[in-house]
Amino acid sequence: MRLEKKVMSHYVDEKDAHEKQQLAEKLKKAEKEARRKAIAERERFTGLQIRPTASIYDDAERKEPGEDNWVGFGFDLHPQVTFMSTAVLIAFILLTIMFREQATELFSTTMSFITVTFGWFLVLAANIFILAALFFAFGPFAHIRIGGNKAKPEFTTAAWFTMLLSAGMGIGLMFWSVGEPMYHFSSPSPMFSGVVGGSPEAAQAAMGITYFHWGLHPWAIYTIVGLGLAFFAYNRGLPLTIRSIFYPILGNRIHGFWGNFIDILSVIATLMGLATSLGLGVKQVNAGLNFLFGINVSVTTQVILIAVITCFATLSVVSGLDGGVKRLSQWNMGLAAALMLFVLIAGPTVFILSGFTQNLGFYLRELPELSLWTETFRQSNWQGSWTVFYWAWWISWSPFVGMFIARISKGRTVREFVLGVMLIPTLLSFVWMAVFGGAAIEIQSSGAADIMSAVKADVSTAMFVMFEQFPMTHVLSFVGIVLVTVFFITSSDSGSLVVDHLTSGGKLDSPIPQRVFWAVMEGVVAAVLLIGGGLVTLQTAAVSTGLPFAVVLLLIIYALYIGFSQELFVENAVKKRLRRVEEDHRLTVAIELANSDDE
Repeated sequence: MRLEKKVMSHYVDEKDAHEKQQLAEKLKKAEKEARRKAIAERERFTGLQIRPTASIYDDAERKEPGEDNWVGFGFDLHPQVTFMSTAVLIAFILLTIMFREQATELFSTTMSFITVTFGWFLVLAANIFILAALFFAFGPFAHIRIGGNKAKPEFTTAAWFTMLLSAGMGIGLMFWSVGEPMYHFSSPSPMFSGVVGGSPEAAQAAMGITYFHWGLHPWAIYTIVGLGLAFFAYNRGLPLTIRSIFYPILGNRIHGFWGNFIDILSVIATLMGLATSLGLGVKQVNAGLNFLFGINVSVTTQVILIAVITCFATLSVVSGLDGGVKRLSQWNMGLAAALMLFVLIAGPTVFILSGFTQNLGFYLRELPELSLWTETFRQSNWQGSWTVFYWAWWISWSPFVGMFIARISKGRTVREFVLGVMLIPTLLSFVWMAVFGGAAIEIQSSGAADIMSAVKADVSTAMFVMFEQFPMTHVLSFVGIVLVTVFFITSSDSGSLVVDHLTSGGKLDSPIPQRVFWAVMEGVVAAVLLIGGGLVTLQTAAVSTGLPFAVVLLLIIYALYIGFSQELFVENAVKKRLRRVEEDHRLTVAIELANSDDE
């Protein structure tokens, strides 16, 4: 009897396994057929395409990354994008050097014109990016997975968060973490009318506006670009370039003039955004060396520093991604965390932690007005040098940061992607600013040091003046210099990698000499911007390239909506078909069992 039961049990198990295998085969076949049918039946999109039927789903001509490249002399490049981008940059470099005084005046005039005339547009665009990101995260596309519905994350959630944090940390946070809160503490934004500089209300407003500039808005910009690159690369198999995001709008014309134009604009915007950061970084390194060793603060010194640090960046490029930028980034993040913890513990700890909590509440409360304020009823242009500059700077940086985020986010759902990218780095920025900005405000308020005067004289000296109030001043200052220098190197290395993708038709394995060329070009552009007028020129470069690229980002939202809509249509059709196949299979099995029982 026991043996008979075992035999029956074995028979049932075999039968179940056979049925499961049958069902799996049916589902696999049905999925393939349903996907093909859904693709054929999805709604056609006409948009701006010249050929209305061209889409990411039909049998239109496909091109491999770098298919039309020119190869030789250690280069593997897309000719139109590379030569046009290089020509524009060389013309800019030569004209700025040849007509230095006129260039300085032109940069100042351009900055004023753009911020006054188009500041409202950049402010509005930044808010649209936030709304679009939230719509993608909580709307009908939230569960679409980057890389397809069966894709798995390449990194653990903890590792992914760590890499997002490294993307959020850079030269900008080092340069402005003390300088910006102190500047606003001394001269509050006109939005906070009646607030007197140096008062408790000014301290609150200063930290609130600093949170605003380093909070959700910049990371919403990076989210949109990163999401577009990730989706069209991993879900559609298109090259990892900005032009690929526009396939739903332009069809195969992304391989022609308009695609080239988009990538050229991306290259110039990225290089100008990077050059702005590198210029700020080298000014801070020069200030630190002056503080420690008395080295003269001058444009000549800064240009020499750019040349020296660019040489180190070139060595990092030659070492490769794993041997160079990866190790430097990991080491630098650890050093930055140690510096922040030291300032938190050795400084006014309770004041910093209390301030972080209160400033977060103030930021959330004032966010709607801060987001939409455009200085309309005032005869001033405070916003041009701050909010408008920041939004344009983030936009110009977006291809760089967005591509990095896209490369590490395969396997994440749209909701995971958006919330992870927007919230984690934002939180880090708030903590960093709370520690350094909060410590500086407390030192200034207590009368221990006059950091305000240092900021007004030269904002790049602010952090080193604050370090004078801490133990091991010279060690802290040296660590600060090292951090900025390594951030310069990693930004240059990573930036050259991104620009290289754009100028090689999306290839990920282009030759080292090509990346070296772009690393050197970034340093040269940063040096020329400093020669052409310093901080104002750096800001003008970011604003001038960020403005037209903002239009590109708005179109990216539209392209993403179309791409997600088509993806959702296909996935829903496939799910419906699979449910029907499974129900039919169960019905068939039930009928077979009933017949066998009757027998």
